[in-house]
Amino acid sequence: MRASQWTTTKGGLDKTLHLNPSAPLPKTARSLSPDHTLVKVAYTTPNPIDFKLTEILPFIFSKPAVPCLDFSGTILATTLPHLKPDELVFGKTEPPAFGALAEYLVVAKAGCVPVPNGVSLKQAACVGVAGLTSYQCLAPHVKAGDKVLINGGSGGTGTFAIQIAKALGCYVTATCSGANAELCRSLGADEVIDYRVEDVVGRLKRSGRQYDLIYDTVFAVPALYWECHHYLKASGRFITIAGTPSVGFVVEFLKLFLWPAVLGGGQRKLAFHTAASSAVDYEAIAKMMAEGKVKAVVEREFGLEQAGEAFAHLKSGRTKGKIVIEVAGE
Repeated sequence: MRASQWTTTKGGLDKTLHLNPSAPLPKTARSLSPDHTLVKVAYTTPNPIDFKLTEILPFIFSKPAVPCLDFSGTILATTLPHLKPDELVFGKTEPPAFGALAEYLVVAKAGCVPVPNGVSLKQAACVGVAGLTSYQCLAPHVKAGDKVLINGGSGGTGTFAIQIAKALGCYVTATCSGANAELCRSLGADEVIDYRVEDVVGRLKRSGRQYDLIYDTVFAVPALYWECHHYLKASGRFITIAGTPSVGFVVEFLKLFLWPAVLGGGQRKLAFHTAASSAVDYEAIAKMMAEGKVKAVVEREFGLEQAGEAFAHLKSGRTKGKIVIEVAGE
């Protein structure tokens, strides 16, 4: 099969990926384990975890390794009674079992659900990590009428988050650069703050608005949490999903979690969320997409042989929405 692989990440995954036209099939492709499905991958989308984990912990992977979690495609074989060959499906694998940047992928039950009518494979491929993460950070914790702040509204998770929050009936404030403000508004944001021209924390403190949930998709400004007792309800939640792989980040993050409020630490509940595959959650997102309430924002598309270029663009931090890589196509 064709696959984009790496044997080293020195210098960055974007520079070491190479196309292998005759890579071996996944180990269990010919003899599937219970509750697993063999998929011919149409599209995949890269996420920060794809390069962060491989660049920080390359030794946990067997080489050559195939990155990417997200996928959409067609079932070739399955041991699940509710799925059948030729059915269109989407979802994600679970790290460290990546592998979606290849023509064939074996995926477990929780990460493989049918593509709803009216939703393209290209759109469905984008949901895997970004859509699921935003849904799990929002849906269990908010209700209609709640106020939600999304820090980083124009990225992959942010664009999904704005739409999901609106679909749940929330008032949404999103932060982004001025260049992406119209995108966030078009997705439903009620208020947009341009972080390049405004002091976001200062603006929030002056507004007098009390949020029910803050969803930080970038975690670039720790003060957003340290000062959030001014604009997040005492019963509210501050949920983050991001961070940079550095000593400074680790130290700051440990302070956030371990420094008691009575000694000047954070005064609101803080959670770090990592998405776990859930067929129920994927089905809920699929329903929102089928109803036209949620869509993937696709900024650029690449071919399998351009995977390194796709990762370079993702690592630039300037992506609006999602990047799609065509693997086997439709």
